[in-house]
Amino acid sequence: MNLIELEKKIVPEIVDLLELRYNILRNILYNEPIGRRSLAMKLNIGERTIRTEVNILKKQGLVTIGNIGMQVTEEGKNLIENLDDIIRELRGISELEVKLKDILNIKNVIVVPGNSDESELVLSDLGKTTSMHMQNLIRDNYIIGITGGTTMAKIAEEMPMGKVAKNIQIIPARGGLGKDVETQSNSIAAKIAKKLKASYKLLHVPDSIGQKTLYGLLELPDIKEVVDLLDEIDMLIFGIGRADVMAGRRNLSEDIIRLLNEKKAVGEAFGHFFDIYGTMVWKMPTIGISLDSFKKIKHVIGVAGGEKKAEAIMAISSLRDDATIITDEAAAKKIIRIANKATK
Repeated sequence: MNLIELEKKIVPEIVDLLELRYNILRNILYNEPIGRRSLAMKLNIGERTIRTEVNILKKQGLVTIGNIGMQVTEEGKNLIENLDDIIRELRGISELEVKLKDILNIKNVIVVPGNSDESELVLSDLGKTTSMHMQNLIRDNYIIGITGGTTMAKIAEEMPMGKVAKNIQIIPARGGLGKDVETQSNSIAAKIAKKLKASYKLLHVPDSIGQKTLYGLLELPDIKEVVDLLDEIDMLIFGIGRADVMAGRRNLSEDIIRLLNEKKAVGEAFGHFFDIYGTMVWKMPTIGISLDSFKKIKHVIGVAGGEKKAEAIMAISSLRDDATIITDEAAAKKIIRIANKATK
């Protein structure tokens, strides 16, 4: 039995206290400078508890409290970094990853602690973890495709600045969706490229278009150049959506939504809708990466978190057994519950 297991047996309350102070430190770091009231609201904890804990952290030299709010000291930042692996062990994250790889039958699963549906901080962790995993895989002359969405935008935000390889090119793997420029694949591709000191190309077309218009646009040189590059991608980073949510965002007709319900679609990725077994049930006319191209790419990394994405993650994981899925603790536990229920 290791030291952590001994501590949990002898002083079980130490685990809750450690996680509480760790979460307080990390929330201050991500939002600094921040006041006690704002921190209490973010953590859904009483102000009195926050005041008590912050005063302890201040005495330990881990935070400072000033007129503009609280901030984490350099010692505090180092402590957070050192605690990351301990928190993973306390929460049984490594064990979760092993179970998930077995259930999803895929090469690699990375789980971050927490629930991104409930915490912006966990979403940031998904972005940070994905960006670091990307950087470890990137090689000279890579072409990297990026889809859009809130999670993808977080990856761009958390991507460390610095060149990791030569002659890297970032391209959007699909057209635009929705009105939020910050979560468009074009914007995300450009932001990641600038951080990695790479080149990039943009795809100035909407994602959802009619078949006739689609064929016409593919004749335009600028668009054709990017679309042709999609067949040469070395790495794809993509978000995983719930079928019902994405159907709503794409303003699909009632007939199509009825079809998706009849076919039991649960997940969506790059314009393709899938049931929980990974069978494609419907594809919309879209400018972007095809399912055939997806299956040929060297590195594919799907990113999604939150309990509500569990079935969608299961669907997309069925497409390739050598994929990497990066998710959070809440989604991982929900997937395990669904799998356990199915075997009973």
